[in-house]
Amino acid sequence: MKNVKIKFNQSNGIENPIDLFKENPDLLNNQWLFWRTKTRYFRVGQIAVCLVRLSYDTWLLSTVKRVVKELGVLNGVNYAGEELEQYSQYYGRVIIKFRKSFQSQGRFYEGLHKELVVQQILPTTFDGDDSPGYDKVKLSYQQLATIILRGKRDWIAALENQKAVYLITDTYNGKLYVGSATSNSQMLLTRWSNYVSNGHGGNKELVALVEEKGFEYVKQYFQYTILENYNGKVDDKLVLQRESYWKEALGSRQFGYNSN
Repeated sequence: MKNVKIKFNQSNGIENPIDLFKENPDLLNNQWLFWRTKTRYFRVGQIAVCLVRLSYDTWLLSTVKRVVKELGVLNGVNYAGEELEQYSQYYGRVIIKFRKSFQSQGRFYEGLHKELVVQQILPTTFDGDDSPGYDKVKLSYQQLATIILRGKRDWIAALENQKAVYLITDTYNGKLYVGSATSNSQMLLTRWSNYVSNGHGGNKELVALVEEKGFEYVKQYFQYTILENYNGKVDDKLVLQRESYWKEALGSRQFGYNSN
């Protein structure tokens, strides 16, 4: 126990590591686990346990590694580690219940082991919450990208045959963009897949924004919600009329990113 240290990873106000885990677990298990600022979290030979916050008092086990080398890096990835294969079947599946009451990210297992409770072992690797229903969709770019790129089945089924009026919110400045998905644009899944691909989906004002501030701006600040959803048999004209209504109601032409 004295040789095992836990790294508690949680949102830094800019990125949420659980979103990164869903998109690219290897990046989380290297950069977030082995990043060093002023504090030297690990030493060569120690066992590093990576936990990622799911909620206030639940954590997901993402990996367990043995530290094999210190790289002498400050404000960067400072360690090299080898994953312990004997625990690999549990990576991304074990949910730990633990109420973290300290500010530091690294703690020795010895002092905490009685408080760490295995709450659940998932049947498959954690890949995000199930689709909550059309009226409760609120996705960050990273969440949407994970759904699209990893082909999360319940979300794909919910989006691929759906027409909709949707809202994109720039959470940095509050500006809005109202869009629609119709049969002409090959439904909501295809429409949102375009945003995942390039950040702008071909929309004039969003293209200009990406050219000015870069794709990373979209990835950091954009949020996607559904205002109204329709099945595939609804006339496209009705969807477009409702899109126009929401543009007026929300002022997205005058104050947002809609140009028409």
